[in-house]
Amino acid sequence: MIEFVAHNLAPIMFGSLVIFLLLGYPVAFSLAANGLLFFIIGVELAPLSPDINLFWPLLGALPDRFFGGVMANETLLAIPFFTFMGLILERSGMAEDLLDTIGQLFGPLRGGLAYAVIFVGALLAATTGVVAASVIAMGLISLPIMLRYGYDRRLASGVIVASGTLAQIIPPSLVLIVLADQLGRSVGDMYSGALVPALVLTSLYVGYVFILTMLRPNVAPALPPEARTLGRGVTSLAIAAAAAVVIAYAMTVYLDGKVAQGAGIWGATVAVLAVYVVAVANKALKLPLMSYLTQQVIIVLIPPLALIFLVLGTIFLGVATPTEGGAMGAVGALILAFGKRKLNLSLMTQAMESTTKLSAFVLFILIGARVFSLTFYGVNGHIWVEELLTSVPGGETGFLIVVNILVFFLAFFLDFFELAFIIVPLLAPAADKLGIDLIWFGVLLGLNMQTSFMHPPFGFALFYLRSVAARVPYLDRITGKRMEPITTGQIYWGAVPFVCIQIIMVALTIMFPQMVMRYKTEVPQMDPSEIRLQMPSFDGGLGLPPLGGASGTGGNQQNNPLGLPPLGLPPIGQPGAPAGGASAPAQPGATAPAQPAFGLPPLDFNSGLGGGQAPATGTAPAAPAAEPAAPAAPSGEPAPVDLSQPPVIQ
Repeated sequence: MIEFVAHNLAPIMFGSLVIFLLLGYPVAFSLAANGLLFFIIGVELAPLSPDINLFWPLLGALPDRFFGGVMANETLLAIPFFTFMGLILERSGMAEDLLDTIGQLFGPLRGGLAYAVIFVGALLAATTGVVAASVIAMGLISLPIMLRYGYDRRLASGVIVASGTLAQIIPPSLVLIVLADQLGRSVGDMYSGALVPALVLTSLYVGYVFILTMLRPNVAPALPPEARTLGRGVTSLAIAAAAAVVIAYAMTVYLDGKVAQGAGIWGATVAVLAVYVVAVANKALKLPLMSYLTQQVIIVLIPPLALIFLVLGTIFLGVATPTEGGAMGAVGALILAFGKRKLNLSLMTQAMESTTKLSAFVLFILIGARVFSLTFYGVNGHIWVEELLTSVPGGETGFLIVVNILVFFLAFFLDFFELAFIIVPLLAPAADKLGIDLIWFGVLLGLNMQTSFMHPPFGFALFYLRSVAARVPYLDRITGKRMEPITTGQIYWGAVPFVCIQIIMVALTIMFPQMVMRYKTEVPQMDPSEIRLQMPSFDGGLGLPPLGGASGTGGNQQNNPLGLPPLGLPPIGQPGAPAGGASAPAQPGATAPAQPAFGLPPLDFNSGLGGGQAPATGTAPAAPAAEPAAPAAPSGEPAPVDLSQPPVIQ
């Protein structure tokens, strides 16, 4: 029995961790307790199994793992910065202003409020990066408004839950930062890889609402005219957008070649700033340059977008690290809150308190994971997991299916921080061994965890919405009507269609990995069908004189289709050449043969190999070696060879 436990300590250790978590113990303490408990067991059982590499002095490595791997990790420092930025923006009234403005912009359309919730939810997700904050904020702000104007309760609940969980995948997401750290990859690459799937997923949400409103118009009616306090002015907004596009294109063309990289990004920045300055001037000076709706949309929408660009743009351009980008984002959020006159001591206290709690939560989980991994790796648990996953039938496809199912169900019980620190380090080596790109693998895991966050009945996002949704009837503060509460069943059924969309998105990411792999587009790709090899002409030789033959016009030149320099050998079969390759007798009065091209003296076989004897009587002494004749100029200048490009085969 003891021998069985010793040889299977890794799976027993992992199973005990699952039991601890199911019993409801905190994740950080469950990890640390299991690590220390099985470290003691492993040291005692080490003589019984060669797979156990644990000994008491190994505990001395824990302080180094804490301070070197956790405390000194600059990537993880971005978490409190991004959290603080999101909380400041959320509690400064940005979400309310955005939802009101965008809702009135789409108000004349069926489902306009749903579109606004998805759009604002995406922006809020990009700024907060925390699912709980996004879902709770959108539930408090948008749910009463949607119910006020007759939206279907299941649709309203589903849209809020789905848009809130976009914080999982839209950069700059805290999930992506943690995944990049655990996978050992760049945060910038993770952001770049997740950008397109996030936009595609948001578009699928919008498409579902559009199709539903076409089939069932009553589930999402348009806003009544009395609710559209900003008036009309979509034409003015379209003109402003067209002007911004023209300015962006002109600046991109102008800056192309003048900046090292990112000419398009700088051009778009100038265009947005120009439109924003015009809108502010129109409001301050009461100019008739644009409509009131256009003015409000620009003034409300551009500052948070500019903040997101400040964070993401600097990271994508390589100007700042994720930590530096998060710090600039936090400062920008403070500036925006100050500009809205919402920055006060109470706001700062609440934001710092929530940031401290979340950062401490992440830190303790990471410390517990370090203790657990020390023991787990000491019993070769990583090898056990790797062999278990790589032996799954189906190779890479089978591995992806098993991993996605595993993460999908584990996300019912574990937060994404817990999954990232416990499961991802075990899955990454197996994925890397199978040749799977870890950036693509990380984005796939993020999408999967997002799906599990809103899957009934265990989805965390469902409980977040349940905590802020009305449980008892209430009176609407605007209309004074009695509103019925939201039931748990309505929240669950509202999330089901969006869960299906999430599963479709996971399948699309697997089928079309280039959505993620576009982060590698800066590496030149080569099409084998277009490769042509061009050999330069060597009619003029390689700068070396011919080996005893005429310069550039050897007798065998006409039989040399490759254009190689002549070797100085007599042509085969040419009249006058002695048989057997012997030299032709010198004609009287002819010039003495030149020295060989290699600079060696002629070999006199009659006087030995010394070369110091005088030549035979009657033989003219050899003339001093003349400078080798310059190679004949080729008929055409050979094409230069560009060594920076691949050879081209014709």
